[in-house]
Amino acid sequence: MAVKLEKAAVRELIARRAEREIESGYYVNLGIGMPTMVANYIQPHKQVVLQSENGLIGIGRSPYEDEVDPDLINAGKETVTASTGASYCDSAESFGMIRGAHLDLAILGGMEVSAAGDLANWMIPGKMIKGMGGAMDIVHGARKIVIIMDHVNKHGEPKILKECRLPLTGKGVVNRIITDRAVLDVTEKGLVLVEVVEGWTVDEIIASTEAEIIVSPELEELSL
Repeated sequence: MAVKLEKAAVRELIARRAEREIESGYYVNLGIGMPTMVANYIQPHKQVVLQSENGLIGIGRSPYEDEVDPDLINAGKETVTASTGASYCDSAESFGMIRGAHLDLAILGGMEVSAAGDLANWMIPGKMIKGMGGAMDIVHGARKIVIIMDHVNKHGEPKILKECRLPLTGKGVVNRIITDRAVLDVTEKGLVLVEVVEGWTVDEIIASTEAEIIVSPELEELSL
């Protein structure tokens, strides 16, 4: 029987696991939504620079109530803090950094990911959106792309598919997928299951994933 966590606890689990993808010295872009939570869990010994498309180079953790500055926001319009040594630039220069392949890692949300590493995360047909944002530039500019998301949608349907059905953000751009149930790598041989979240079984992961899965011989359990 799978352990059932409150939504907030699930999001924290995913964010904490995603933090392990960040190495000291990295320049990192965190996508809007759940990825922004990762900033709160970066270990103090890691020297990391978080970059935002709207021109803040050196994002810190989320602000406490008495620290909120309405003029200091990330690309998702969420209030943030600035780390020591942070700098500011216009969005054109920020995108120059992205397009120039100066980002070591991007951690983004996803609506769908395919077995080939295709990503759909910028729109749902028929729904009002403000624009595609910077995701299309980021997935082609960052050296590594990690997607964090729920394993299934609100209807219980798989989000990791043989082929994406929603409009694509990028083809073959995803390197790793971290969900509330598993961690999977996108490889030339296919999707490889490398970690299973405690409380879930391999059979349950396979049943809730449309794409075919290769189980790693070095499969690990991700503890809660």
